[in-house]
Amino acid sequence: MKNTIAERIADFIKNFPPFDQFSKKDLYSIAKEVTITYLEKDKMVYAAGESLHDRFYMIHKGAIALKKEINSKLETVDRFDEGDIFGLRPLFAKENYATDAITEEESILYGIPLITFKPLITQNRDVVDFLIESFASNTENPFSKELHGSLYDHRLDVVENDKELFELQPVRYTKKVITATAKTKIKDIAKLMNHHRIGSVVIADDDIPIGIVTDEDLRKKVITGIQSIEDSVSLIMSAPVLCYPKGVSISQAQLTMMKHNVSHLCVTADGTPNSKIIGIISQNDIIVMRGSNPTVLMKAIKRSNSTKELKHIRKKIMVLLAGFMEQDIPLTQTSKIIFELNDATVKHIIERCILKMEKQPPVNFAWMSLGSQGRKEQLLQTDQDNAIVFKNVKADDLEDVREYFLLLAKKVNKRLNAVGFDFCPADIMAKNPKWCLSLDEWKDQFNQWTSNTGGDEILMSSIFFDFDITFGDANLTNQLSEHIFEITKNNHLFLSKLGASALRSASPLGFFRQFLVEQDGEYKDFFDIKKRAIMPIVDAGRLFALSNQIKNINNTAERFEKMAELFPENEEFYLSCSYTSKALLKFRTKHGLLHNDDGRFIELSALTKEEKMKLKRCFKTIARVQESIKLKFNINNYM
Repeated sequence: MKNTIAERIADFIKNFPPFDQFSKKDLYSIAKEVTITYLEKDKMVYAAGESLHDRFYMIHKGAIALKKEINSKLETVDRFDEGDIFGLRPLFAKENYATDAITEEESILYGIPLITFKPLITQNRDVVDFLIESFASNTENPFSKELHGSLYDHRLDVVENDKELFELQPVRYTKKVITATAKTKIKDIAKLMNHHRIGSVVIADDDIPIGIVTDEDLRKKVITGIQSIEDSVSLIMSAPVLCYPKGVSISQAQLTMMKHNVSHLCVTADGTPNSKIIGIISQNDIIVMRGSNPTVLMKAIKRSNSTKELKHIRKKIMVLLAGFMEQDIPLTQTSKIIFELNDATVKHIIERCILKMEKQPPVNFAWMSLGSQGRKEQLLQTDQDNAIVFKNVKADDLEDVREYFLLLAKKVNKRLNAVGFDFCPADIMAKNPKWCLSLDEWKDQFNQWTSNTGGDEILMSSIFFDFDITFGDANLTNQLSEHIFEITKNNHLFLSKLGASALRSASPLGFFRQFLVEQDGEYKDFFDIKKRAIMPIVDAGRLFALSNQIKNINNTAERFEKMAELFPENEEFYLSCSYTSKALLKFRTKHGLLHNDDGRFIELSALTKEEKMKLKRCFKTIARVQESIKLKFNINNYM
């Protein structure tokens, strides 16, 4: 005889994630074990510090608030309504409850036993993904070791066992690295290579890589007679060394080698040339899969002879991106690969435009990508934001030099637009004389923005302080970056105004967790995910990076991960910020691909319950990071 109560419970829970991913059989087996609890308003479901129940809860009717004592005051840290689940994360983490769960109105709760639920999720990837994102986007203990072991490892196994995703696996690097000093003679380097049967030697100073010598260097620079075997190796080594942290994917390593025409990469403790060597990657270490799309596209970019070809390749990059999204490849991997392909496209266009100029550049220069491309967060075809910095010249030569680079920039911007990178509506492009400046002119401009700071200056800082070199002399951009940190160090007035600006986009949720939508115009009743969600977390990441002098990191997620490293007492909070930045970018990308636009405006009626829940969890983190900014920076006078 069928259990009609269990059938009614199954019919209800199947409409909400993650239960919408279960089979009818599994739903019924869960529903049979569910307990039903009725509670009046202001009643406790469980209390902070209380031992764990053997079940978690789903709200059939009513609303629940999670409350926690903060600074001797009981404050609401989360709210749940019909269809939401709560109390599950502590069961996986095996920790006592950290909050009070209290009814905000009369409520009917379904209690779902963990002993029934847990065995059913181990082979259900969709449910695992939902739980990982739910826990990771929550600001309370989302990264506990127990939880990581019980859920995350399974998710990683799914990725690693998929042969189609082989190229996204980490490269297996050689841990035993043979090193030498810069003063070592070339003949002794050759003996080292021969003795150890290797093709490269890393030149190091106290285990810090300063250069690399390969057997190709010996062939090209020594056997040809250019250098003597008695000379020091510093005369033939390549410097600086391209470095990555351990975990770099096969695709990313391949793309980097192809882009820079090198055969070796160095693995260091933090992925920069300023930390100790822990390994070496060579082309021989990488197994190239047949039909590797990123590799094929990179080759096509480097070989293309026309803007038309690059436009066709650009469309294929979008197809690749859609495939990554469909296969649920981690956004960290996806963004790095798409960035390398976009970056290589821009670089190739610049190279071709220089060839079309009547003469070579009069002085060293660098092409800077700004904004989302500068942060390595540009996935969809959005506007181009770029600028040029060139070497300081005499006053008499300044305008002639600028004229050359403006003509070059005009050609490059035009071809980027033809390929698929739209012109910037605000004209923040290198062809604009305002953004084609010498090094000293850029420094003066940055000085002005940080000393006489108004609304326009804050806006410009938020765009131009996130830059990445795409082509040219890295020494120029390095000097520019150092200057930014010099003029913002202990510049409390500027940082406070930057903090106030980061708070001008209010929390994306209004009263009782309702989305704040556009009130008029073309996108009336649509949700602006860029303005209300992505930019607040990006602005916060930039503010924390500047105020804590976090150098060489422009990516928002990586900025927060560095904050977690610098401030371990708040590690969970900063990691939840990192997750939120990636989750929002992924959400925008998916919707942009779906509607063939930039994904900025979201039609709320088209969202599933699960999508709304994921967004709301991200919004909680945004609200919390904005509260953190209010506490850390004196911004009352600038709001």
